[in-house]
Amino acid sequence: MAEVPDELIKLEQCAEEERAKLAGLGGEEYEAQLRRWREAAEAVHAAVTAFAAATGTSRFEVEKSVKEALRHAHEDPAVE
Repeated sequence: MAEVPDELIKLEQCAEEERAKLAGLGGEEYEAQLRRWREAAEAVHAAVTAFAAATGTSRFEVEKSVKEALRHAHEDPAVE
């Protein structure tokens, strides 16, 4: 598979950050944050789908690679 672009990793990270912000929210705040998370997740899915189509790779493999790359970036102490 082709190397995953940094843009896809950043989009995934943004979506994960939006998801994490749901913790402890309720009511309207929760609903507003849920919309932000869904929008970020939709952006990730669209970008992954486009990249998979452009490279002839399965969408599943691209998404898996993006998640692995994000996880490895957080394991590197130099990143944070």
